[in-house]
Amino acid sequence: MTAMTSKMTSTSAANALVTFINASPTAWHAVHNASALLEKAGFKRVEEGSNWEKDLEGGSKVFYTRNQSTLLAFTVPKAGFKPGTGVSAPTCAFAHGNLADFEIDQVGVETYGGGIWHSWFDRDLSLAGRVVVANQSSASTKDSRTIDSHKFTSKLVKINRPILRIPTLAIHLDRGVNDNFKFNNETEFIPILGQISAQLNGKRAKQVEKMGDSSDDDDKLQTGGSVVANNHHLGLLDLLAEELGVGVDAIQDFELATYDTQPSCLGGLNNEFIFSPRLDNLMSTFSAVEAIIRSSSQSSLQELEGNINAIICFNHEEVGSVSSTGAESSMLPNFLSRLSPTPSEHATTISRSFLISADVGHAVHPNYTAKHEENHRPVMNGGIALKTNAKQKYTTDAWGSFLIRKLVERKGGNVQEFSSRNDMPCGSTVGPMLSKIGVRTVDVGMTILSMHSCRETGGAHDVQSYIDLFQAFFEGFATLDKDLQVI
Repeated sequence: MTAMTSKMTSTSAANALVTFINASPTAWHAVHNASALLEKAGFKRVEEGSNWEKDLEGGSKVFYTRNQSTLLAFTVPKAGFKPGTGVSAPTCAFAHGNLADFEIDQVGVETYGGGIWHSWFDRDLSLAGRVVVANQSSASTKDSRTIDSHKFTSKLVKINRPILRIPTLAIHLDRGVNDNFKFNNETEFIPILGQISAQLNGKRAKQVEKMGDSSDDDDKLQTGGSVVANNHHLGLLDLLAEELGVGVDAIQDFELATYDTQPSCLGGLNNEFIFSPRLDNLMSTFSAVEAIIRSSSQSSLQELEGNINAIICFNHEEVGSVSSTGAESSMLPNFLSRLSPTPSEHATTISRSFLISADVGHAVHPNYTAKHEENHRPVMNGGIALKTNAKQKYTTDAWGSFLIRKLVERKGGNVQEFSSRNDMPCGSTVGPMLSKIGVRTVDVGMTILSMHSCRETGGAHDVQSYIDLFQAFFEGFATLDKDLQVI
């Protein structure tokens, strides 16, 4: 591959990531968009609870989701598989759930995870998420008690304009702000949605007035545990209903998160950077999805033997992974057990499997180089970073490091190393919790700046390098593993 062709490929991959991020403000959207890419590539969607094992054959390409926020996709080599076959899988999280977002809690907001919260001030924010709605026939009835016998569905919503803002206090009212910017997350970190006068003079005011008219009992606000309208801002409900094309009475409940409306984009003197929200960890997620699609082409599947290749994308990494869709859920153990149902077959699968815990890492900051250990200062666009930690915050050991280096060599890439300073705490990933089931695991990630900020910075050329690593893993791990002797 020539240098010019390589640059074009890197730019193409970076632009594809930018498109994916802009369409995926939440984990639910990311799962939806990843599913669409997989289906377009010929993957068959199945229900997790169905008996999909009986239909597996050589060349099968399958995926399923759980609660719209976790995804597992896998391919079967042309030669087929039998119980005891290993699994080669990158594992990652969907933007750490909704990294550095706020979940709507009635009319207030709640911070999610460990965000750099000051970066959310003075940003043009909007809302996205999922809304549970009743179908039109059930929503049209005036007796809410009859809705229980009808069907409900979940619809994704993304309001494509700024509607929220968290203004900073003017410097004239806070002269010390540049020396020490502090704020109370509960009382001073509340997004502004609109003006009260606009609410009072709008159409909702007339509806509220009508609802308060005792002469018309049918139009009063309903009461009861199944009525959500009384718990939320009426203007917000109107906006959601308009976006979804349903009546307000069809809205049963919702989960929303704020997002920055400024799009992800390429930047820098030579477009070598990606300026974007949610690089952590949609960069890993997109690259894994793209890699399994590429490696599952017909020509590749004919050549591959050995392990089942898979990607597993979890939710809620940033808050502990302990939910039904997190890395500590039954998602991976159930998958392995269903492939190899007997104890001996399951033990064989575990011994033959290998996981890559993929989560972006910390690039050395040019203004804060002392924050990195002197000999572990990875840079953006410098290739994959191996993460090591003696306290097992990361799972990388000598064998894992060796395997990654060999796989990267297949595509002509570079390997960097990251280890935290002894006088600074170390973060962690889903790797350690997944490795507890006995599967060999290694921690890696492309490096970025401003992790957990409303806007992060990554390397544009690193996207293709990420894809190359995962593709080399799918295509070469099983063969390489045969040459290893680990007792």
